[in-house]
Amino acid sequence: MSASFPGPFTGGCLCGAVRYECGAVRYECGAEPMMPGHCHCRSCQKASGGGFITAFAVPEAAIEITGPVKYHESATDSGGTSRRGFCTECGSRLFGRSSNMPGLVAIMAGSMDDPSWLEPGMNIFTESAQPWSHMDPALPKFPALPKFPGMPAPSGG
Repeated sequence: MSASFPGPFTGGCLCGAVRYECGAVRYECGAEPMMPGHCHCRSCQKASGGGFITAFAVPEAAIEITGPVKYHESATDSGGTSRRGFCTECGSRLFGRSSNMPGLVAIMAGSMDDPSWLEPGMNIFTESAQPWSHMDPALPKFPALPKFPGMPAPSGG
């Protein structure tokens, strides 16, 4: 991740109706966010309106969310389901929950109050990457969803 991981961090949507705090309230802050990277799957491209999303995961118990969040569920490229969380007021995409990662919440990096410390460590679903989407040659590239420790097999979604 980064040597400058700040410990507890905060973020929210564009209009300020949704806020979150990660690490300070209900979770020992010694654990850094997990799996920081860029996802190039077509679902993330369509949901973001861009070539990829940048996100990372935290344990569900680590995040305190306030404000109106609506979740939209859809099928994923790995055969499971994804629930994308948006502010009901301004539409900012903030969170993700996947059947592939039970107990974890993905946070969209751009929603953090200070995302400067985050260092993405991989590119996933590169088989769907757009030819105009430049990838850092130093980062590992996975054509699909890699198997992370403790994660169910992709057939589970």
